[in-house]
Amino acid sequence: MDEKRDKANKLFLMIGIFTGWFALITQLYLTIVNNQIPVIESVTRYFSYFTILTNIMVALCFTQLLLKFNKKEEHFFSRPKILAAVAVYICVVGIIYNLILRFTWQPQGLQLIVDELLHAFLPVLFSVYWLIFAPKSTLKWADAFAWLSYPFVYLLFILARGSLSGFYPYPFVDVATFGYQKVLLNSFYLLIVFLGLSLLLVWIGRFITNRQQKNKPIRN
Repeated sequence: MDEKRDKANKLFLMIGIFTGWFALITQLYLTIVNNQIPVIESVTRYFSYFTILTNIMVALCFTQLLLKFNKKEEHFFSRPKILAAVAVYICVVGIIYNLILRFTWQPQGLQLIVDELLHAFLPVLFSVYWLIFAPKSTLKWADAFAWLSYPFVYLLFILARGSLSGFYPYPFVDVATFGYQKVLLNSFYLLIVFLGLSLLLVWIGRFITNRQQKNKPIRN
């Protein structure tokens, strides 16, 4: 049973590594060739998207988990809190894109493939991986609030850079169009989404852990 589970685990990781790095590298190429701006600015804008930063996090997580699969010592991405946090972030990527941003443009060809990988396939893949394979026994309610630090720092970054460059990666944080009051309100709503999803994942983790403990056979 453990051998089959390990094989399935590795298969998930290999799929995540291949699709993750392929999508990220291809998107970087497309960003550079499709923008009539200097390469440095194109690369800077590429790394200004929450989607890109979070998918890099996912790809790094899959990669480290596979490279250190048979090692017993805990490493950064094997920690339950880190895995759950990454799951929250990539879930938000999928939710916001598919509910709000998908209808704002119509990618074609290779861009469409990459778009689906980054905003649909990888969020679902990592979420399923977390549900099936990630350790969850040490998750606490307080973790949900700590996980807000990443989106909060990201918000400060894009607002600061946007005030200097005039570029805002997402329409709902475009200060030039909506002003700071509306953008901050939009950001508050997004933080509520992050917090709500974080609390949900902690609850799911605790529920699964309690169920597994109850189903453990009693040894005499």
